Amino acid sequence: MNLKPNSEYIMNTKFQMETLRREISAPEQQRRLDADRRVLELLSKSFGSASAAATEIINLEAILNLPKGTEHFIADIHGENEAFAHILKNASGSIRRKVYDLFQTSMREEDLRDLCTLIYYPGRKLELVKSTEQNLLDYYQVTLHRLVKVLQEVSSKYTRSKVRKALPKEFAYIIEELLHESPSGDDKQLYYTRIVETIISTGQADSFIKAICRVIQSLSIDRMHILGDIYDRGPGAHIILDTLRKYRDFDIQWGNHDALWMGAAAGNKACIANAIRICLRYNNMETLEDGYGINLVPLAMFAMETYSDDECPVFSPKTAPGSESLTLKSRRLTAKMHKAISVIQWKVEAEMIRRHPEWNMDDRRQLHLIDYNTGKLTVDGHEYQLLDYHFPTIDPADPYALTSEEQDLLDKLVHSFQVSDKLKSHIGLFLSHGGIYTVCNSNLLFHASVPLTKEGELKEVELLGERLKGKALLDKVEELMRSAFAPETPEEARDYARDYYLYVWCGPDSPLFDKHKMATLERYLTDDKGVQHEEKGAYYHLREDENVCDMLLDEFGVSGKHRHIINGHVPVKAGKGENPIKANGKMMVIDGGFSKAYHKTTGIAGYTLVFHSRGFELVEHQPFTSADEAVRNGTDIAGTTQIVEMNHQRLCVRDTDKGAELQAQINELKELLSAFRHGRIKS
Repeated sequence: MNLKPNSEYIMNTKFQMETLRREISAPEQQRRLDADRRVLELLSKSFGSASAAATEIINLEAILNLPKGTEHFIADIHGENEAFAHILKNASGSIRRKVYDLFQTSMREEDLRDLCTLIYYPGRKLELVKSTEQNLLDYYQVTLHRLVKVLQEVSSKYTRSKVRKALPKEFAYIIEELLHESPSGDDKQLYYTRIVETIISTGQADSFIKAICRVIQSLSIDRMHILGDIYDRGPGAHIILDTLRKYRDFDIQWGNHDALWMGAAAGNKACIANAIRICLRYNNMETLEDGYGINLVPLAMFAMETYSDDECPVFSPKTAPGSESLTLKSRRLTAKMHKAISVIQWKVEAEMIRRHPEWNMDDRRQLHLIDYNTGKLTVDGHEYQLLDYHFPTIDPADPYALTSEEQDLLDKLVHSFQVSDKLKSHIGLFLSHGGIYTVCNSNLLFHASVPLTKEGELKEVELLGERLKGKALLDKVEELMRSAFAPETPEEARDYARDYYLYVWCGPDSPLFDKHKMATLERYLTDDKGVQHEEKGAYYHLREDENVCDMLLDEFGVSGKHRHIINGHVPVKAGKGENPIKANGKMMVIDGGFSKAYHKTTGIAGYTLVFHSRGFELVEHQPFTSADEAVRNGTDIAGTTQIVEMNHQRLCVRDTDKGAELQAQINELKELLSAFRHGRIKS
């Protein structure tokens, strides 16, 4: 049999198919033409002539060839607001590198450090300088020239328009003149020098220096990615969120600690109890009381009365190295409050878990497994002696029932959370700038995991009667979390969404947690490492497999020659040699332990992953002392930089997601330009 295709037959078939396609699609083609015309007519409202369209095409094409902006990725900040603020101010060390590149051959080491500190903390540093500097006029002149050079360096990859938007209104014109006028030639030198002299003579030097330093900080980071867990442990989660509110361009991938506070703001009683317990455990009442105005007086009064003769040693708060020590009286009161809210948490969690058997969390209902006479906990046939079993508010016959006093206290705490305007506004930031995952410039960002089977396949998880996995699962979880705050959500659906925040916080297949249990009671009340163990999901064991990473990247539609998964959640034990770069560079785990409570575990004090036009660098931070120490002695967050991936060719804006958007705009403008020139659209 002759299997060679007959060319005449193929040509005839192609002709028939093309004719049929034209006949079928003619109405559709007309609809598309009409839609395209409407788009061009709308576009012509902004660009009303061929010359205007051509000018914008030229502008956008030029932008495409600028170097891509610098992205910073930070995970698991956990309330360490001073360290976070310093990293923003020094751009994870990049400002220091630029200062040294510019002036290392012409300035002493001490002067270099002072200039860096001035850029980070201009107000504080100027006060110190004015108290010691004998020739202030000379200092201002030299410093202003140096700051302009630094600003020229950090703004070189941006358009004038973008730089202009970053400038403070009161000094925008002057800064632009200094930026774009080189002091060469006699005329220009006189012009340039006179601007600087006038700034000083009119008493504006301090304000101008502060303004130009803030612009340097702002332009040094083009976009900030926060990979979850802003809340808990450290004292300043509310301060971090206030800082982000003023930031130009950022996104947040929700962590389970963030979800805990989102649930608390939604009115989830178990989340409220957990949030308060963690604050008391780490002696961090600032976020609760100073940040959100949560009234803890009723809890203190209840605890003092209920545990008046109990020192509650098991619940004594943790204090991180370098933290302010507690007085004995404060420690005792905090321990009593800590115990009181822990018992309430275990009760309300159990009731919520009972209502939702589909969560498969019944093993977290444990109060009925305790023998309150002998103080033994029985789990899977094994007995564990408890370190504390004095629980006067627990009725062994009905251990999960709240006493009337506990119920009254819980109602007051729920009310306090729900009337906090500051908390509502901060949760609004999570909803407007955040989500469970983000895909940006060939990088897939999420906090913890995507549930997997032991075989490395996407794990199906039941949610609202559906079996979901991978991207569909994460999309549905995010949709459910958002519905708790959506006014149009029916009451019954909102109740479920509010409850579900407990599962997101500590459920076994939660993509924000993904461990088989959160062993809170066992960790508090036993010293047995076995029963305390929290087995991580399969994802954490398989994420070093390059094939698994590629499968996940495909699942989320991440394309590009160099693509990566970036997440946090599990601290990297860098001090013990663990490498945060896994799967041949496809996976980057950047939880380096910002929280002081984790410094001993990780051996460092956090990571920043920096993605600039030449590639990826991982900055490893050492503990930050304080802003006062930085101003007085010029100390910085010392750290080391690891080259993760360098590109053979510098990346431009056209290589980014933003570049794809701009290219689409250029294509539309070219169509508009053609329509103008052929008379299809009138100027």
